[in-house]
Amino acid sequence: MSDPIYDRVIKNLRLARPNRTGLQQADVAFKDGKFARVAPEIDAATAADVVDGKGLIAFPGVVDAHMHIGIYRNLAEDAPTESKCAAMGGVTTSLTYFRTGQYYLNKGGPYLEFFKEMLAQAGGRYHVDYGFHLMPAGNEHIAEMPDIYDKLGVPTFKLFMFYGGYGLHGKSDNQAEFLMTEPDERYDLAHFEFVLRGAKKVVDMYPEARDLISVSFHCENPELMNAWTRIIQEERGLNDMEAYHLARPPHSEGLSIVIATYLAHAAGCPNINILHLTSRESVETVLKMQEVYPDVNIGREATVGHLLLDLDNCDTRAKVNPPIRTREDREYLWHALMSGKIDWVVTDHACCPSELKFDPVDKNNVWGGKSGFGGTEYLLTGLYSEGKKHGLSENRIAELLSFKPAQRFGLWSKGDIAPGLDGDLVLFDPNKTWTIHAEDSPSAQGYTPFDGIEVSGKVQKTYLRGECVYDNGTFPGTPRGEYISRKIRK
Repeated sequence: MSDPIYDRVIKNLRLARPNRTGLQQADVAFKDGKFARVAPEIDAATAADVVDGKGLIAFPGVVDAHMHIGIYRNLAEDAPTESKCAAMGGVTTSLTYFRTGQYYLNKGGPYLEFFKEMLAQAGGRYHVDYGFHLMPAGNEHIAEMPDIYDKLGVPTFKLFMFYGGYGLHGKSDNQAEFLMTEPDERYDLAHFEFVLRGAKKVVDMYPEARDLISVSFHCENPELMNAWTRIIQEERGLNDMEAYHLARPPHSEGLSIVIATYLAHAAGCPNINILHLTSRESVETVLKMQEVYPDVNIGREATVGHLLLDLDNCDTRAKVNPPIRTREDREYLWHALMSGKIDWVVTDHACCPSELKFDPVDKNNVWGGKSGFGGTEYLLTGLYSEGKKHGLSENRIAELLSFKPAQRFGLWSKGDIAPGLDGDLVLFDPNKTWTIHAEDSPSAQGYTPFDGIEVSGKVQKTYLRGECVYDNGTFPGTPRGEYISRKIRK
């Protein structure tokens, strides 16, 4: 008997591939961590290991391009549990928004030093592949942006537009302490402009990366939020989820989108991303700005949380920035997604432990707990389950969750099921109906705002570079996720 050609073959699959119509009946072969062959029939004798796919749908490994692993817990502690959540949800690549300042590593300084500690804490602890986006908080970080790309392999940056006059969880007037920047530095519109000009400088220095370098924006306006928080919290005495929505209103998001896109145009920055769109107003605004500034390529993102939750079906477990909105806003997000106005879907996963999430006196008081929640374990299932109600095809799901974010963020070896790409594959049972319960998740947060929601479709197995990292509730082997440098190699 000759030596096997392939390391593994999975037979009897229905492939959901991006940019295709309908499911493809096929077998899939792996070799050296890559997809080696996709064909209607691959001889089982050619493989060292054979798996029966049992007619399950196979999606390309999901790219959760917006996570916050290490925000409320030490990165070394957070990565093992929350990357298990990722694998459970079919996610094979996690991109985390990370920064200097309070939370995360709780320190400032240059990223060329800061990043070493990030990699040290992450190494050997991720169950999926991982990368980072970084926030230039101070002038030294703007000066570092070419080196951040060239030496660290990070081409994507982020700005939180409310940090200059509002805290992560409420009003704040001491952002220098929060961001750990020099006391005389300002985190304001001028800083945003100079970050965008910094991104343009990186593009000028590395023209091959023109389509890759981008700045992402969390769009909320601090002046409007401070004013409306005072009205809603102090004058009206409201403290529920609707109060949080009213205190951080959609027009605060819309105004920030206008400012972000104009500054990108003025700075000559070719690519920006508007993160976690939440409302009709925010979607309509970003579409108008794309018409006004065709020179700026504007990526448009939604989260599975804003697609599944609204003010009628959530409580303080769902406190997040920007807030969960009205039922009408949620339905408009689905309209936008179905009409191609949303480019990709993510989770904004942030493990916020119970002891931080809730007011210690009144858990229903939205002002007393911190923002953010996990949910990467429900990304594929959530989009599939709710998406089928709206007529969303499996191929489009593969585009929204895998192909589009992979292309946008420089994950060239991810995003599809094709020879030569990383062997990242999800086996998905579309006929499995189940109810989400927090105790079934490996997350350390101990709750979920999706608790009690009945969903259809469930991840059965997740393969990372040809090896199974999730198998029906278990996580075989040791963490094998690798850091992915996204520098283009000429």
